[in-house]
Amino acid sequence: QLQACGGGLVKAGGSLRLSCAASGRTFGSYCMAWFRQAPGKGREFVATIIWDSGSTYYEASVKGRFTISRDNAKNMVYLQMDSLKSEDTAVYYCAARLEDIHYAIYATRVYDYDLWGQGTQVTVSS
Repeated sequence: QLQACGGGLVKAGGSLRLSCAASGRTFGSYCMAWFRQAPGKGREFVATIIWDSGSTYYEASVKGRFTISRDNAKNMVYLQMDSLKSEDTAVYYCAARLEDIHYAIYATRVYDYDLWGQGTQVTVSS
């Protein structure tokens, strides 16, 4: 129901664009997000976008370098990653939250999300 792709190997300072195709239960979901997980670390929030409004929110270390966007007609969510750094190396996951969130403006925690894609590897060489 969530299919992520676009990862790869890139040199520091380079760019990659991740894509996430949403289908099935993700139709009508409230928001989508990208998370990442580096080796030996927990899964961490990267960025989120609300389907209807297009409003976005970013983790501090990627703000200004990454851009999350969506195409409602195609049910696609993207993560444009520019000025990549070695510390961005991780498996990147897209996720969907089905219901509105009432206890915060944006959903940024792993357990805020109901559906997950399979992950795509991003490796940034220094």
